[in-house]
Amino acid sequence: MFQAKDEVEIVACEDDRRAVGKTGYVLDEVQPGDLTQGRWTVKVDAFWIADVLCHAGELRKTGNRR
Repeated sequence: MFQAKDEVEIVACEDDRRAVGKTGYVLDEVQPGDLTQGRWTVKVDAFWIADVLCHAGELRKTGNRR
């Protein structure tokens, strides 16, 4: 569904609610597995927010790549 460097908008995030509404990009090179409970790792474009883990339904592709 997502590829590394896909830019995404975070529409919801159980991991850190401060990330909602922010953009970022997917870090995962492969489909997420059991370790992350199927969640994608996203680098958020915000200084005070660390990388977050989001389910696919919490992310929306912007169409850009980094």
